[in-house]
Amino acid sequence: MIYGVVSVRVKPGKREEYLALFKTIAGKVRAEKGCLQYISAVDFKVGLPIQVFEENVVTILEKWESLEALQSHLAAPYMADFFKKEAALVEGNVLKMLQEA
Repeated sequence: MIYGVVSVRVKPGKREEYLALFKTIAGKVRAEKGCLQYISAVDFKVGLPIQVFEENVVTILEKWESLEALQSHLAAPYMADFFKKEAALVEGNVLKMLQEA
């Protein structure tokens, strides 16, 4: 099992538009073979001193059965369309791929 954590830095004022775009593909992705989790999350203030709050970051949390399943997902035609539309809304992405230690 592998985990993906994608930090998407959206342009100021574009977070809700990005989340709406994400929702157009989320159900399709969750239905893909090997997808165990695919959700978006946003920061919220909890008042802990170590918290880094970033209003313009959307975090995508993914869990896949295998690297092959993830690669198949990334090759899906609707993902290419999503990435094109996403480009107008984001300043950049950071991807972390994780496995259990």
